[in-house]
Amino acid sequence: MRIGFQKYGNFVVLKARGTLEKRLASQGVTVQWLEFPAGPQLLEGLNAGAIDVGTVGETPPIFAQAGGVDFVYIGNEPPAPQGEAIVVLPDSPIRTVAQLRGKKVAFNKGSNVHYLLVKALEHAGLTYADIQPIYLTPADARAAFVQRSVDAWVIWDPYLAAAERQLGARAIANGDGLVRNTQYYLAARKYAAAHPQVVRALLDEVDAVDRWARDHVPEVAAQLSPLVGLDAPTLEVALKRAGYGVQPITDATVAYQQSIADAFSTLKLIPGKLSVASAR
Repeated sequence: MRIGFQKYGNFVVLKARGTLEKRLASQGVTVQWLEFPAGPQLLEGLNAGAIDVGTVGETPPIFAQAGGVDFVYIGNEPPAPQGEAIVVLPDSPIRTVAQLRGKKVAFNKGSNVHYLLVKALEHAGLTYADIQPIYLTPADARAAFVQRSVDAWVIWDPYLAAAERQLGARAIANGDGLVRNTQYYLAARKYAAAHPQVVRALLDEVDAVDRWARDHVPEVAAQLSPLVGLDAPTLEVALKRAGYGVQPITDATVAYQQSIADAFSTLKLIPGKLSVASAR
């Protein structure tokens, strides 16, 4: 099983604890971990056949499905709306989302925060056309943010927590009341169909490590610190905003994802309409 993961998240904890490898060894299955900078890039890896399963936010699957990537949703985490935000530098005159009109806003195109930005602008009476989107990966976006090449940055944890603690970044909006910021587990359709027991074992182990992590935040932060290159106090901030516990994909989940797909279709950021249910 080849697992795509990002610099931070439940898969990093699972990888560090090694419990999945032990469980799958009895089935003769080995585990390979491949790191990606963000969800869109991870799904490119899945499309290229480099990974079998992965975890991403709520928007990457929409862009991937629109691009013809053949995957299925296999589970999700509870919502974590405070785990992503639109931030500005501490001395920025920008205090509200409405003040982003005409401004340069950095974010990873097709990532979870892309949808947060769309909904935040809508809530503030603006449209996507009212801002200048600057598409950058988290590392490049942070550099542009620090250099003041952009006016605002839309980002997720732990990059968000790091920006708040290290740069004094100030949030002008997070996901509360706007988006769920749900983390999804996805698998290549053919892999999920051919190896249902392996997929089930993965979800069981993620759920177990999730429930342990929820009650051991300081320990998890200390364990993750050298792996992700952030200090433990910063990671504790992020971990306390995360969702824990694998949940099955429900009709309500599909309906929520469909609303995201419809929003991006209306904005013509994805071609035509798509049916999220077909990836269930």
